[in-house]
Amino acid sequence: MPVAGSDELRAPRRFGGVLWQRNFRLLWIGESISAIGNAMAVVGMPLLAVEVLHASTLAVAALTAAAYLPWLVLGLPAGAWVDRLACRPLMIICDVVSALLYASLPAAAWLHVLTIGQVVIVALLAGGANVFFATAYRVYLPSLVSAADLIEANAKVQGSMSVAYICGRGAAGLAAQAVGDAAALLFNAASFLVSAACLALIRTSSPPQQRARSTTTIRAEISAGLRFIARDPYLRPLTIYPAVSNFAYSGSTALVVVFLIRTAGFSAAAAGLLIGAGGIGGVLGAVAARRLARWLGTARALLISALGTGLFGLLIPLTTTGPRAICFPIGSAIVAAGIIIFNVIAGSFRQTYCPPSMLGRVTASMSVLVFGSIPLGALLAGELGTALSVRTALWVILTLYALSGTLLLTPALRAGKNLPSQTATAPGQTR
Repeated sequence: MPVAGSDELRAPRRFGGVLWQRNFRLLWIGESISAIGNAMAVVGMPLLAVEVLHASTLAVAALTAAAYLPWLVLGLPAGAWVDRLACRPLMIICDVVSALLYASLPAAAWLHVLTIGQVVIVALLAGGANVFFATAYRVYLPSLVSAADLIEANAKVQGSMSVAYICGRGAAGLAAQAVGDAAALLFNAASFLVSAACLALIRTSSPPQQRARSTTTIRAEISAGLRFIARDPYLRPLTIYPAVSNFAYSGSTALVVVFLIRTAGFSAAAAGLLIGAGGIGGVLGAVAARRLARWLGTARALLISALGTGLFGLLIPLTTTGPRAICFPIGSAIVAAGIIIFNVIAGSFRQTYCPPSMLGRVTASMSVLVFGSIPLGALLAGELGTALSVRTALWVILTLYALSGTLLLTPALRAGKNLPSQTATAPGQTR
């Protein structure tokens, strides 16, 4: 099963590529609109906490922690269940639940009963729905496109998410000033309903998903997925590095709204625009991912994306009003480009390298460590920002982020130009 670096990667493509495929196009449209709403919520919920509820720095950081904490609790069993269940209906249910949760915040605000506790609970429950959705999404995508199209499909999804980062986060501050912090979250709720509608319109003739044997317990399936990752020379570093880098970078994202408004002195609208401008790097990274994989090889492109961009994150704590305001969008844009390039190539590799019967478990097990580190990083950043200062906390955690790329310098990843192009053998199977 080919991946980046194979001959298919070099084949000429029709303009628009996989967007000509109806099922992928529906998935892409739904997720792009949903991503805009999500991006608005990432800025809008901290703005709600800071400007309406006057929450502390630690409480604002707890919002980021709450959104990702469910990965630590639900991630492993979610992977086993996704391997057993049909992905599309599960994703639709998650979208509807998320829409209702986010709609509850403006409703509570209009009734004058909104509290920081409800905001944190919504972030926690919506994060739980996202655990199942994100795992199912990564398993579902390979059934809609061919293996040769996976890097292109993943790049288009990541590219649209980066555009959503720019539009959504940039619009969040403007929407908050125009209609209010709470009412702006209705855009997020509506976006999930659009995503659910697009998923419902998908029609595929792919065979039913293979189900685990009834004699296999959830615990045994989880253990098999964890052992597979721990013993594999490629999946192991591709799990450890993003876990550490997410731990550090999530700490910075948990503090940026507080930093830009309270420390650097920007308005809510200006902060939203600065945060959104950093998403330009994500768009460029999505455009460049396939070209870099073809030019450098998938393994080398992964190393460069991690080692070559992390240092630019150290521009972020230099930000102030005036000429040094440019430090924030430049630093965050280059970091975003590196993250997207890594995600596109590593995600496409995992989708073709893992045995189909284990993809849900492997995806979820890796995500538990990768996303499970985010709440820990956010809480640590909140503590550092309270004990020291927000700017000093950013220096500490972004220095750790810059150093995290060295974790990819393993013998397996340094050995060749490309990652393996064959599907790995599942435990208990032979080639």
